[in-house]
Amino acid sequence: MSTQTQISATTVREITDWLYMEAGLLDAGRYREWLDLVAEDLSYIVPLRVTREREAVTDVVEGMTLMDDDADSMEMRVLRLETEYAWAEDPPSRSRHFVTNVQVAPGDSEDEFEVTSNLLLYRTRGDVATYDVLSGERKDVLRRAGDSFRLAKRVVLLDQTTIMTHNLALIM
Repeated sequence: MSTQTQISATTVREITDWLYMEAGLLDAGRYREWLDLVAEDLSYIVPLRVTREREAVTDVVEGMTLMDDDADSMEMRVLRLETEYAWAEDPPSRSRHFVTNVQVAPGDSEDEFEVTSNLLLYRTRGDVATYDVLSGERKDVLRRAGDSFRLAKRVVLLDQTTIMTHNLALIM
């Protein structure tokens, strides 16, 4: 993240409120409305991580992802969730997105912001006693769109190297 230009407290608050609103839409299963928040050139990536020695430059496996989507493939995900064929989400999950530690910096262009946040995602399904907890860091690029923002890029760096959840059908 660049720190050359100071971001106003008002802009940070607007972005934080946008992230909270986004989390609310996802938790309510309002995916169609969530799609209205994404840019046409969306890049949404959840890279594969491995455990490496301390000296390693990165623990992200280059070219291997758990999710690698654009706006069109996200549209297809939502369309599938709206059908009877979304067996991975039938019954639908109950989720809770906890977004914290929001940091905002200038982006590559005047109307873009680099946003880093922590995510804790809790999910349960049906009447079973088990649940999933995923934690990680999100690196977003938000683009100003009128009086709101659009998600142009999201990279979710999950803390787990072994994902124990049965599927990753949820948007993080």
